[in-house]
Amino acid sequence: MMYFSAGRMRSVEHPSRLAFYLTTMVWEWLLTAYVLFGVRHHRTSLVEVTGARWNTAKDVFRDTGVALVFWLVALVVLGLTSTLLHFRGSRESLSFLAPEGPAQIMVWILVCVTAGFCEETIFRGYLQKQFIAWTDNAPVGVVLSAMIFGACHIYQGSKAVVVITVYGLLFGILAQRRKSLRPGMITHALHDTIGGLAVRFLPR
Repeated sequence: MMYFSAGRMRSVEHPSRLAFYLTTMVWEWLLTAYVLFGVRHHRTSLVEVTGARWNTAKDVFRDTGVALVFWLVALVVLGLTSTLLHFRGSRESLSFLAPEGPAQIMVWILVCVTAGFCEETIFRGYLQKQFIAWTDNAPVGVVLSAMIFGACHIYQGSKAVVVITVYGLLFGILAQRRKSLRPGMITHALHDTIGGLAVRFLPR
């Protein structure tokens, strides 16, 4: 669905970004609701999906700090990957999606927060754990989840899929090490938000 919607946006001179943003959020929340419903139906605690809840301000600061450090490391890895692929980065793959004007910027931020929560829940909270359980092998589960994560972003182009798959691997490793999705959710939302705004406002 995202692939065809993005394809239509690329083909028109003045794409309806707000419609695309809203459609994306609805689609991701529906998928997340389906996953969480299935988890609850099988009597699995939601804590097992997302990790331990924040109980104190210290928990929030700790996960935020982990997210920021992880993001800096990830930027280096993604930069090296992009260089090897001769991929010009977000400006090449996201220029048609980047927000224009205050209304689009506000909705873009909501889209990015949605992506941070929903995609980490779906790919790292559910799929990765399912693959690990099915294969009885954590590295294989992380790789399989990352590959599907990358493939779901095919609308950004083939080189972007490779870069995003690498990003998915990093998110998977982080989730495995931390036993929590929260640092990944923070990084995911922050990266998407700043990436879209940078494409729009930074000079070429």
